[in-house]
Amino acid sequence: MTVTNGTPSGPHDGIGVLKEREQVAERLLDASAKHSFDPDRELDWDAPFEEGKWFWPPELCSLYDTPLWRNMSEEQRIELSKHESASLACVGIWFEVILMQLLMRHIYDIDPTSRHVRYALTETADECRHSMMFARLVKKYGTPVYRPSRLHHNLARLMKSVSTTPGSFTATLLVEEILDWMQRQTFPDGRVQPLVRGVTRIHVVEEARHVRYAREELRRQMVSAPRWETGLTRLMSGETARVVAMSLIGPKVYESVGLNPRYAMEQAHNSPHRREVMRRSAVRLTDFLEEIGVLRGPGRRLWVSSGLLG
Repeated sequence: MTVTNGTPSGPHDGIGVLKEREQVAERLLDASAKHSFDPDRELDWDAPFEEGKWFWPPELCSLYDTPLWRNMSEEQRIELSKHESASLACVGIWFEVILMQLLMRHIYDIDPTSRHVRYALTETADECRHSMMFARLVKKYGTPVYRPSRLHHNLARLMKSVSTTPGSFTATLLVEEILDWMQRQTFPDGRVQPLVRGVTRIHVVEEARHVRYAREELRRQMVSAPRWETGLTRLMSGETARVVAMSLIGPKVYESVGLNPRYAMEQAHNSPHRREVMRRSAVRLTDFLEEIGVLRGPGRRLWVSSGLLG
């Protein structure tokens, strides 16, 4: 493929791009028909939590291997894992609501009879079920509903209003791939509560399709978008990475388990283990974004400051 003035030419030009897009969508629709789940029926929501089991793998808890962690009792560590799992579920709902709005914006001008649009609507249905599943999990936990800061909440409102199409798919991947990596460590872990493992298994299976859809579309968009749009995408992706990383676990989580929020935030921020977990959670994504030209310019510095890019 060659590129002239940001527009692709060659085997993927014109109808070729549409055909490829439709082929990807058709495969994803087939996968959706075979591997979609109803969490209300698939999971045993009435079973009590098992004594002594974690709600999130301890190694993924933000304070793991810090001096504060070593001074906590096992009971307090498990309770922290419950509140961190609840926080991630709440943040997941926030992200998915944003994603659904971005998907609807993406398909607004596209042929509604296309498979590409049909898959976007199928994915939106998946995200609706995921959000309800996460909300039901938090309700069963009995924890507070953890929300992003007012600043980040309003920054997200601005982002979803002005985001470019490639920016929207970059943000989608940012959230989905980080949570996907963490959940892939969770659902096979026998130390974790069965309900949590079931929730994460469903999410991992269905999100694999969403990641494929977003990656394929973002790759196309970065080839065909005008220069101003790719530049804005690079900058906004870095700011989104920073906001996402800061929003996963907030100070109220620590307060809920009897810890000093400021001290706990400082311990998590300074933890080499936590920095490595965050970097590893994003490495597949950052490798991909590097390959397609997103991690350039001032936005790259924001990615580094987020802790997601080494």
